[in-house]
Amino acid sequence: MRVRVRDMRAEDEEAVAAVNLAAGRMFDEAGVELPPDDPAETLARAGAVLVAEDPGSGRVVGSAAVGTVDGALHLEELAVDPAVGRRGVGSRLLEEVCARAHGQGRPAVTLTTFRDLSWNGPWYARRGFREVHEAEWGPQLRRVWGEEAPIRVAPRVVMRRELRRTWMC
Repeated sequence: MRVRVRDMRAEDEEAVAAVNLAAGRMFDEAGVELPPDDPAETLARAGAVLVAEDPGSGRVVGSAAVGTVDGALHLEELAVDPAVGRRGVGSRLLEEVCARAHGQGRPAVTLTTFRDLSWNGPWYARRGFREVHEAEWGPQLRRVWGEEAPIRVAPRVVMRRELRRTWMC
């Protein structure tokens, strides 16, 4: 699916929250019971939010919330409306996150995710992310890990994608 990725605008907040809630239902279907989540809190916490919109309808179909952790761009959340899942929307958002990190001179993109869910750890691994062991974590990444304790209802990992100077994700 072709999408346009852009910065979130104030009028997108409700659509982004709806996408995040719809994407969250995939965890329920996989038998992973997450604690209640308020998408508005994620948006408020993020340094920036990108949205993927259908260029034909202008409908928001995905989002990526990012911040900075230990000098790397940190992907706090990537969400795609399941109605358009498996059509490249998440990949396009991730490409843009990596491109922006590269453009900002960041050395890497980091994230935390569920290790075994197919659309989490394995999906990122296929896109060049590797598991980062605790000995490699910086102080801010340790803080993020600690703050995520309530959602560790299944095995989670920290992952990192190194960005080369001349090439992106």
